[in-house]
Amino acid sequence: MIKQIKLPVMMLLITAILFTFTACTDSNKEEGDKDVTTGGAQETTRSEGEDSLVFFNYSEGITDDGFWKDIKALDYVKLCEYIKISVPDEVHTITDDAVMYEIDSILSYYADYEEITDRAIVDGDTVNIDYVGSINGKEFSGGNTQGEGTEVTIGVTSYIDDFLEQLIGHKPGEKFDVEVTFPTNYGVEDLNGKDAVFAVTVNYILETKLPELSDQFVKDNLTAEYGWTDLQGMKDAIRDDLKRVALENFVQSYMLENSTVNSLPDTMIKYQEDSIIGYFEEYAQYNGMEYKDFITTYLDVSSNEELLEEYRENNEQMVAMFLILQAVAEDAKISVTNDDVSAYFIEYEGTSDYSPYEEIYGLPYLKLLVLNQEVINHIVENVTLS
Repeated sequence: MIKQIKLPVMMLLITAILFTFTACTDSNKEEGDKDVTTGGAQETTRSEGEDSLVFFNYSEGITDDGFWKDIKALDYVKLCEYIKISVPDEVHTITDDAVMYEIDSILSYYADYEEITDRAIVDGDTVNIDYVGSINGKEFSGGNTQGEGTEVTIGVTSYIDDFLEQLIGHKPGEKFDVEVTFPTNYGVEDLNGKDAVFAVTVNYILETKLPELSDQFVKDNLTAEYGWTDLQGMKDAIRDDLKRVALENFVQSYMLENSTVNSLPDTMIKYQEDSIIGYFEEYAQYNGMEYKDFITTYLDVSSNEELLEEYRENNEQMVAMFLILQAVAEDAKISVTNDDVSAYFIEYEGTSDYSPYEEIYGLPYLKLLVLNQEVINHIVENVTLS
């Protein structure tokens, strides 16, 4: 599989937030505007009672051993039986289609692209277009590609109304109008609920040509990165990876559903809240926006209080998961050392030098990350496959 750092549950929550946020921005942004993009992982969050940016310490409230400071998780959690959890066959049986989906994803990095100009657009096509948007004959800000072209995929890319569906049946070189209506809650006062006309030019259809999959392709292109030497070895390794991920996801859900969390420490709730607000504050700063404008436009909330209420259930679930994982560590006497952190980064990043991550997150947070993974490993290695 493509190498990437495996993140603990808190960072997986950030991924979930980002997914929700991306869907929100896709529906709210002006046509022709570039997507809001994330910057590097920064340590920013709010100061108490205000929206100004200050540094957020990811390791604050975490001990040097990777446990939550001054918290004995077993005082808060009644653990379910976590040894020999029964995992249904449909969870850990990986289909050939699932394997091929991953293979196609890898092959896409080696794909060639061909610009097609001699056929009509069909649903699912990726198309390069230009457009100029106007309302009542007057061009509006942000609705012009400036002749630079933009790529969209019908049925995948999110544009307002049925903008992209109106491209179907047209051919490259054609110029025509697309008529749409902006949503009433689009987020831009001059555009909310307005009818607009986009003068569209289709430049070309972009077709993807994947390379031929063979033993030789794997040997020439994937051995150095993944260690695979032939096609069968590639398939077997991907199947094993997918099975492992399925088992890890299952046991985490199982533990959350079957353990009893009696209460949630206020300090852990606040940590989670600050990390989320800090994430969006950094996001806004990176994109040159005022934080309040950002959350109003893209998150549809007017204050931190509304934002936290929006994510209250997620925050509580994440804190519960942290408590459960630490409770297992306490019960099973699991601990981690600096050597374990190095081993973790060797396995998932191919290097023992975790200093760039330590600079951003701090060593206690990295210990928490590795401790969570060790707990999950312990549970997975003892499951019963049914």
